[in-house]
Amino acid sequence: MIIGLPKEIKNQEYRVALTPAGCEMLVKQGHVVVVQHGAGEGSGFTNEEYSGAGATLVEATSEVWGAADLIVKVKEPLPEEFSYFRNQQVLFTYLHLAAAPDLAKALLDKQVTAIAYETIQLPGGGLPLLTPMSEVAGRMAVQEGAKYLEAFHGGRGVLLGGVPGVPPAEVIIIGGGIVGTNAAKMALGLGAEVVVLERSGERMRYLDDVFQGRLRTLMSNPYNIANAVRKADLLIGAVLVPGARAPRLVTEEMVKTMKKGAVIVDVAVDQGGSIETIDRVTTHENPIYEKHGVIHYAVANMPGAVPRTSTLALTNVTIEYILQLASKGFHDTVKENSALALGVNAYLGQLTHPQVAEAIGMPYTRLESLW
Repeated sequence: MIIGLPKEIKNQEYRVALTPAGCEMLVKQGHVVVVQHGAGEGSGFTNEEYSGAGATLVEATSEVWGAADLIVKVKEPLPEEFSYFRNQQVLFTYLHLAAAPDLAKALLDKQVTAIAYETIQLPGGGLPLLTPMSEVAGRMAVQEGAKYLEAFHGGRGVLLGGVPGVPPAEVIIIGGGIVGTNAAKMALGLGAEVVVLERSGERMRYLDDVFQGRLRTLMSNPYNIANAVRKADLLIGAVLVPGARAPRLVTEEMVKTMKKGAVIVDVAVDQGGSIETIDRVTTHENPIYEKHGVIHYAVANMPGAVPRTSTLALTNVTIEYILQLASKGFHDTVKENSALALGVNAYLGQLTHPQVAEAIGMPYTRLESLW
C-alpha cells in the first residue's frame, strides 16, 4: 500500500502523524511511504531521517494526496485540502466532525473513507487514540491557565499554589475523565485547591482513591456547577461524549458571576465547547479573548504547542492501526477490528457513526450495511 504523510497546515500545528521509526516499520513490510518535505521538522524529525527510513520525499502536498491510498494526518483537513479528496481514499486522522459539518459534507461528496482517531473505541469503552492527546491537553490546560492568570495577560494576578500565609488558587475541573484527571495532577502538583465535577459516582470514587482525598469531587449538575464556577480562579472544561458535540454545561449567566480576571480553558473546544461563552476557536498565535471580564482560552490543537512529546505519544498508539490498514486493507481490518470499525465516520458517501450524524443533523447508516 502507498501511505501518504502530508505536512500539517493548521495554524501553529507542528505535530506529524508518522515518525521515521514508524515509516521504517511500514517500509520493512513492503509498503511505500510518501512524505512531504518538512512534514516532521516541527517535531524535530528531518527529511534525512525519513529518507534514511526508506520514505520517498516529495515537495508538493498534491503529490502526497495524489499518490497515497492511505493518508495519515494529525488534524482534520482544512478547506484548502478538500480538493485533494478522492473516491475511497482512506483518511486516518482526528476529524471532530460533530463540530465540522462542512468537512463532513466534503468527505461524503468525494466518498472518502474517513477514520477518526477520536472515535476508535475499545470494548471496555477506552479511547486509545484520544487518550495520549487528552493526557497532554489536560496537563497543558493547567500550564496555560496558570500563565494567563498572570496580571500581565489580564488575569487576576494569582499564583496557583499561593505561598505561606496566602491561599492557593481554586481550580475547578468539569469532567473527571482522562483530561480532567491529568489536569488535576498538574494543578495539585502546583499546590492549587482542586475540585472535580463528575456525573459518574464510580469515577468520583476512583478519583478520591487515586488522589487520596487531596482533591474534592462534586456531582456534576447545574446547581453544583453554578456554585463552583462562581468560586473559580481557573475553570477547565474537560467533558467528552465520543463523536458527539460537547454538552454546554456552563452557561453565559454562570460566567458572568466569575471573578474578574479569572481564566477559562475549554479543552472540549474542538468538539464545539462545553462553555457557552466559548463562541470562537482561537490559535496558539492569538490564544485568548476576554468576555464578561474573564479570560477565555479556546485553542483547538493544544498539544500542537509541544509537538515532540505529542507526536511521539500519538504515534506510539496509531502505528499498530496503520500497520493493520496497510497490510490487510480497509475492509479486512475493519471486519476483524471492532475498535477500528467504530472509528469509521464516513464510507461510500454515508455517515457511519451515529453520534456524528446526530450532531450535524444528517442521516446515519450502519457501516455493516454498506459491505
